[in-house]
Amino acid sequence: MRQAFVVFCAATTVLPILSASRTTTDRPRSSQAAQPVEVSATQAPRGVTKLEGVHWIQIKGPAIGRLLAAVARPPGPGPYSTVVVLHGSHGFAREYVQLASDLARSGLQAVAPCWFAGSSGGAGQRFVTPIACPKAPPISMASSPEALHTIDSIVQAVSQLPHTSPNRIVLFGHSRGGGAALNYILRNTGIYATVLDSTGYPPELAAVAAQVHAPVLILHGTADSATDGGSPVTAVGMARNFEAALRRANKPVEAHYYEAAGHNGIFANPAQRKDAVERIVRFVHQVQSQP
Repeated sequence: MRQAFVVFCAATTVLPILSASRTTTDRPRSSQAAQPVEVSATQAPRGVTKLEGVHWIQIKGPAIGRLLAAVARPPGPGPYSTVVVLHGSHGFAREYVQLASDLARSGLQAVAPCWFAGSSGGAGQRFVTPIACPKAPPISMASSPEALHTIDSIVQAVSQLPHTSPNRIVLFGHSRGGGAALNYILRNTGIYATVLDSTGYPPELAAVAAQVHAPVLILHGTADSATDGGSPVTAVGMARNFEAALRRANKPVEAHYYEAAGHNGIFANPAQRKDAVERIVRFVHQVQSQP
């Protein structure tokens, strides 16, 4: 059996995993043992402004505690392509719920879960308004078994939602969330598409680009640095190198680089955020139109 490597979005930690071939399935197929999750309606967190079209759910399952998630649904009966919005190291925040709402207004269902409690601190915290979710798992490396299990549980829960098209689940991740999404599609099949925003790309990724199991959209600022929450592996050159590796491996990939934008440009610049939403929606529709 061949080995692949998974990597954390802002470090060079490498863990071995088994490779898997792409398959067509009614829901994303995980290399981990399937464990049932429970999904129930819940109230919006205290102090969080209600957004039109957004409701809240709780996801409960083995080893993940109780995850809080905002669900933003477009009008109409569906089923919808659904974007899972994974937050970065600065933690779950209102800005991710707003992003989900923006995507829903553009025709995609979007689910913004709190996939870990708290934050790692750092310069990126000033760009978001935190939402507490103390019953979620503790923060972990994006390549860790704990993180992958949490993402798998979220994907399983999202596939159960009544308006979800289970074979059209898209992962969006910012920073550490992008690292988790990327690690997930290196190990698991069935994810419809993946959007990586300000993600870290250690050099080891080039060797395993052929094992990516979903079309990829890369969104990245040319001025990404530690100044506003980035790291050496989020430098724009790292993103460009990984894009090139995907192209050499004949993997479906699109990329857009925002001139002079930093690591948290999607939150700091309303025009960039609007453009990112439009690109995500267009990318999902393009994947949908492909045979």
